[in-house]
Amino acid sequence: MVKTKLKLQDKLPLTCTRTGACCHGNLVKLNPWELSILAKGKKMTTREFRDLHTEFGGIRLKFNGDTDSNGRKSCNLYSHNHGCSVHLSRPLACRLFPLGRQIQSNEVNYIYQGEEFPCSIGCPDVVNLPYLSVGEYLEGQETKYFEEAQDAYLELMQNIADVAFVLLLDSGLANSKNHETLKEWRKMGIESPESLVKIIGNEWLDHLMLPHITENLENPILFAQTHNEILQERVQEKFETLKTNQEFHEAAVLIMGMTLYLAAAIGANPKNLSEYWIDIAKSHGAKE
Repeated sequence: MVKTKLKLQDKLPLTCTRTGACCHGNLVKLNPWELSILAKGKKMTTREFRDLHTEFGGIRLKFNGDTDSNGRKSCNLYSHNHGCSVHLSRPLACRLFPLGRQIQSNEVNYIYQGEEFPCSIGCPDVVNLPYLSVGEYLEGQETKYFEEAQDAYLELMQNIADVAFVLLLDSGLANSKNHETLKEWRKMGIESPESLVKIIGNEWLDHLMLPHITENLENPILFAQTHNEILQERVQEKFETLKTNQEFHEAAVLIMGMTLYLAAAIGANPKNLSEYWIDIAKSHGAKE
């Protein structure tokens, strides 16, 4: 699909018509901080919110509400009469829409997909409203903290991947006759989030999506850093007594599964990442 890269000063029909069109038939992914913020907005525990309003373990909002004239289901949190029930807590995907955000070579780019601007298709009346620059739109949508959360969880994802590399490369597993670990990494790169949930299991899924952090909830960077510390402690406790190659293999597969699951949550491409990490592992002697 064609992607149009934008500059902050570019002006587009970004004034919302408030028809709720973008709340139907879309895909909204969540990182663990956003999940906690949404739960707070609904005055629920994070677990309660996850189980009621999300799917695949908490990384995606459910779209199982009312059906619009185009046959598209609304977000679980949307009401035709009242709009979004968590508008102030809405995640980055909702704040950015119809824009997307990409990071390439540490450079942040804002884009939209398709040859025609999405809002002019779904909400044609938008062209009659005031145009906004991309920068003005981002400021009005208050994306700053939510973008910081995405970047912090991108870093956390890499930290978890590093653990998988330690289990594979520093344990002697890569130098053994093991060819299965990288095959499993490759397979998980194309698995659905639902399948990854089964691979990870409930205990580690809870560690990943329900870290029980309350003191840094308003600061996504500190939240993610605390989450990283919790995960590293859990990994150390669980895997410090591993001895056999089979144990290291199972642990490396589990941790990479967690990494790719989190990649899906933050909008990265699990397949591309798994291929990238497999190439790195091979360059350090691992075999497939």
